[in-house]
Amino acid sequence: MGALGIWQWVIVLAIVLLLFGGRGKISSLMGDFGKGLKSFKKGMKDETDAIADDDSSETANVQSAKAVDEQKEGAAKG
Repeated sequence: MGALGIWQWVIVLAIVLLLFGGRGKISSLMGDFGKGLKSFKKGMKDETDAIADDDSSETANVQSAKAVDEQKEGAAKG
């Protein structure tokens, strides 16, 4: 259970080469990962903006409903 011998290192190297290949697959894998993160952040920002837009439209609806109620009260009194 000591240090790895030459044959163990050869096997480990062969497995690593099989998994990741030799032609920049790690860099392309990391590039894809970065694109995924960027897309996720953009989606979260879009969702936050949509929620903010919904909140502002609800506020506008409440304000317009209050104005309609005030007009009805004014018409009922007059």
